[in-house]
Amino acid sequence: MDNDNALAPLRECEGSHRSKMAGTTGALLYAVSAAVLGMLQFGFNTGVINSPRTFIENFIREQYEASPSLIFSIIVSIFAVGGMIGCPLASWLSEKQGRKGALFINAFIGVVGAVLMGFSKVSSSVEMLIIGRFIIGVNCGFATTVSPTYVSEVAPLRLRGAFGTVNQLAVAFGMVGAQILGIDVILGSDEGWPWLLGLAIIPSALQCFMLPFAPESPRYLLLSVHDEEKARIALTKIRGTEQINDEINDMHVEDQAARQEAQFSIPDLFSIKALRTPLIIGIVMHLSQQLGGINAVLYYSTTIFIRAGLNDEDARLASIGVGSILFVMALVSIPLIDRLGRRTLQLCGLGGMTVFSVLMTAAFFSYENNTTMSIFAVIFTFLYVAFFGVGPSSIPWMILSELFGQGARSAAVSVGALVNWFANFIVGLTFIPMSEQLGNYVFLPYTVLLILFFAFTYFKLPETKNRTIEEVTALFRK
Repeated sequence: MDNDNALAPLRECEGSHRSKMAGTTGALLYAVSAAVLGMLQFGFNTGVINSPRTFIENFIREQYEASPSLIFSIIVSIFAVGGMIGCPLASWLSEKQGRKGALFINAFIGVVGAVLMGFSKVSSSVEMLIIGRFIIGVNCGFATTVSPTYVSEVAPLRLRGAFGTVNQLAVAFGMVGAQILGIDVILGSDEGWPWLLGLAIIPSALQCFMLPFAPESPRYLLLSVHDEEKARIALTKIRGTEQINDEINDMHVEDQAARQEAQFSIPDLFSIKALRTPLIIGIVMHLSQQLGGINAVLYYSTTIFIRAGLNDEDARLASIGVGSILFVMALVSIPLIDRLGRRTLQLCGLGGMTVFSVLMTAAFFSYENNTTMSIFAVIFTFLYVAFFGVGPSSIPWMILSELFGQGARSAAVSVGALVNWFANFIVGLTFIPMSEQLGNYVFLPYTVLLILFFAFTYFKLPETKNRTIEEVTALFRK
């Protein structure tokens, strides 16, 4: 006891030193930058297909007699099919090859997809464009699974939330970049669109160069590979200090707790009532993110703005505002999530989207020979996107991890990601046919769904702010 008391001040000093050092270091910033290039790729390829629609449809028309708009819808939506494949592939490879190894393999996949898209026109091959778009979808679905995992595992505990938001910022930044490059004077032309799509090679190529010099996730090395020495080396490099014993011990404690907790498979989530209820809530949250119509705006905002009365050039410029608003709202929502709570922001976001989808529809009916209503149609679209950024853009991705304990969390998050990508596919495939059939009423189906999602959220989603996982899961056991 005397020896323990004598060592207490030393331990306290070591802990204080560790707390100060466990912050931002060059190695940490490098590792996070290398990882989030995959999320930037996701944002870029979500926004890039928007502006060159006219030129791609002309290219399709030269090759086929089939409906160019239908084939363009396939090109848009095949991205989400790739995403559905990339998610489970990422989960498997990240355990087999490690987080860093999986990210490197995925970067190579991205290079292949970008090359196929970039050379599709010179090869006179619509098939190359479709296959390239599918492969880049695999790359992006993969990135949405592994990149956030790697970032959360290398970030210090007290900065994990802040670094987690970097993923959303990278997505928004990639989207804005794609929309800027898609304007007429840069690459938004008949000659420029293959270069525009081919630029997806840059984030993946940068990852190929950067990742070999990034550290592997210490948590993966310790908890999956069971190599404590390598874990200590990696963690020392990332933290910039050798005072890492407390963090290593925390990992061991977490590992022991996970071993003692029952593990649940995906079928268990549907068969056990205490798990089925939060799973349904999480699935509906993911559906609300996609079926509220946001990707109709992200994929087709240029088309929407032309419908609202803007000329082609102004419509492409206005589309830049869509990505810019998402970027700004990602910054705004960071302090609000923990201050106002998940449920409040989700309801606020869905409610605002509902209101402005109605106003967008009204503006579409009154823009002809009315410049003011054309401007209002653009403003209403921007506000619709802004309310999406308030809550629905990020909350569905975090809510499942807060509704489930450790033993069921991985399976639940996988189901949520798959549902999200499938809904993404449905919206991408159906918007153009719906637009042709419904005309100015095209957003009304999304409005009806938004009302239903708002009602479900109001009655079913519990607030998880300031509640432990045990307190949340106890709600469903009752």
